[in-house]
Amino acid sequence: MSEKVAFKKLELCAQDLRQKNGLSSTEPLKVKSLLQKTNVLTIYKPLSLSFSGMSIKINMSEKDYRFMLINSEHPIGKQHFTVCHELYHLYYQKNFKSEISCTGLFNKKGNPEEYNADIFASYLLLPEMGVWEMIPEQERAKNKISIGTIIAIEQFYESSHSALLFRLMNMGLIDADLKKEFSRGIISLARKFGCNTSLYEKANENEVIGDYGILANKAWEEGVVSESAYYGLLKDLGIDISKFDEELSNGEF
Repeated sequence: MSEKVAFKKLELCAQDLRQKNGLSSTEPLKVKSLLQKTNVLTIYKPLSLSFSGMSIKINMSEKDYRFMLINSEHPIGKQHFTVCHELYHLYYQKNFKSEISCTGLFNKKGNPEEYNADIFASYLLLPEMGVWEMIPEQERAKNKISIGTIIAIEQFYESSHSALLFRLMNMGLIDADLKKEFSRGIISLARKFGCNTSLYEKANENEVIGDYGILANKAWEEGVVSESAYYGLLKDLGIDISKFDEELSNGEF
């Protein structure tokens, strides 16, 4: 299969996910709302900077449950890209069970499914028609786009700067040299254009999206995890169940 055909299939997958969740081909994703709609249990935790996140799909009682871990030490824009990357694994990769990811590398020579997930994420987060509509007509040629336009696009789509630069290369709007030039000093440039810089800063530490406690309990009841592992899962939410056992035995309830 040619790369062009492979890319088109991934773009169609991204369009499919948008359509199934009531999103047009141009509007920006509300990432946390999408996670709630798709019922993907998501936890944001501080991790090593080299580790973007992970995803797991478990089948219990003839139903698939999906879990995602996102590195809260990464900037918000990077987190959004990682979420989109993991959605590829969870919904479109065949025979998927689990994956630890370092996202946004776009590495053709590495794990092919990691490369596919990066391409898919760029299509999902930055739809071509939407990006194109935000570019002034006089900038719609190779290496004509301005840094101001680039910042406006990534602010609108809440995308990481590096993901947008790759997307623009993929669309034939910049070359590798201009990508390298535009990669430097994005926070100071955003300030220069009067933009909020929170997109380039870390956030969401210990935030949980979804029915984490319910799923943890179900996994324990069905023997997927041990009792000690179940207690550990709850402890990740700041719930020490051993304290409840102690209080119950003391008649405090």
